[in-house]
Amino acid sequence: MSHYRVTKAGSGHLVMAKDPLAEAGLHFDELNKLRVLEPDVSQKTTELNEECEDFVDKIGQFQKIVGGLIELVDELAKEAETEKMKAIGARNLLKSVEKQREAQQQQLQALIAEKKMQLERYRIEYEALQKVEAEQNEFIDQFILQK
Repeated sequence: MSHYRVTKAGSGHLVMAKDPLAEAGLHFDELNKLRVLEPDVSQKTTELNEECEDFVDKIGQFQKIVGGLIELVDELAKEAETEKMKAIGARNLLKSVEKQREAQQQQLQALIAEKKMQLERYRIEYEALQKVEAEQNEFIDQFILQK
């Protein structure tokens, strides 16, 4: 930056003169307030400050969004774990029911085998009784014929 300012000379002409305030590091802004920083540096500082505030706001919004996503993912993970436990419980129940059915099937097969054996005994006993009946009928017939 140059440390000159435009002033009117006694003749009314504009003349570039050294600015003693600028040489001392003091400047006037657009509102004619005395500043330590040069106007363009001050403006850039203000712009940078505003950009920083915008950036901080955006970071805050980003953190809120990420926080919400983390909560959502945690909630979904809990739901998935709950569903997983339900599925494991259902699978175990199904296995238990399957084992009960197998045991019941074995009991029924044993009962069927027992009933078949009982039926075979009854058939043999029936045949034996038929033979006894035939013998008794023959004896009765012979007894009647002898009289």
